[in-house]
Amino acid sequence: MGIFEAIILGVVQGLTELLPISSSAHLALIPWIFNWNIPESFDVALHFGTLLAIGIFFFKDWVNLIKGGYKQVVKKEKTTEGKMFWYLVIATIPGGIIGFILDKCVGDSLTQMPLLIAIALIVMGIILYIVDKKAPSETEYEKMNFKQTFLIGLSQALAFIPGVSRSGVTMTTGRMLGVSRESTAKYSFLLSTPIVFAATLFKIKDFVFNIPFFVGVFVSFLVGLIVIKFLLDYLKKGSFKVFAIYRVVVGIFIIGLFLTRM
Repeated sequence: MGIFEAIILGVVQGLTELLPISSSAHLALIPWIFNWNIPESFDVALHFGTLLAIGIFFFKDWVNLIKGGYKQVVKKEKTTEGKMFWYLVIATIPGGIIGFILDKCVGDSLTQMPLLIAIALIVMGIILYIVDKKAPSETEYEKMNFKQTFLIGLSQALAFIPGVSRSGVTMTTGRMLGVSRESTAKYSFLLSTPIVFAATLFKIKDFVFNIPFFVGVFVSFLVGLIVIKFLLDYLKKGSFKVFAIYRVVVGIFIIGLFLTRM
């Protein structure tokens, strides 16, 4: 793998991991389309880049969350930050365990099935569009309750299917539960942090620390920062409609390409 491929995949990761359009699908499909030979560990390395973007963008939030969580246990001080910290911890556990088991059982085999990826993109795109259009925006981030945060966390397990999208399924679930668009996006970003961090530690032994590695991580980090700011600003007035349409269009394109290669 060369620097050019690393740059392209870094840009793709930065865009697709944080938008509800599935980074796993794009990172599997682009090498398939162009016949690139990409190491499996490079996918996780690129996720580490967007993890850094989330960590830096929400650094103050995480500091306040950790402080609040500590005070709630040690000093018995109840704060919004403390509540949200423990909600995030509890919500991460079931999705993380289920996702780990499924990854062990299925592995990366599903990334080799472009037709399955295309169908997942289309189906999830349609669900996202319908849910976002019909769901009310009753709950802001600070007012999210245990049921909402837990179910959003549980939904992460479906992200083992490439094309579903971790951010896509968590944001869809959040909207289904009445959480506002901007709030469900913020919670989705924060929720992804521990699982991606754990995956990075688990796969770090497989990393190849060469120039393409560092280029890919840096590019995904830089693009990720831009995308987080864009999406949170956009969702103050915009909807998920454009992302749903994009998913369907890409899915149809992949199906067509798959049939022509048979």
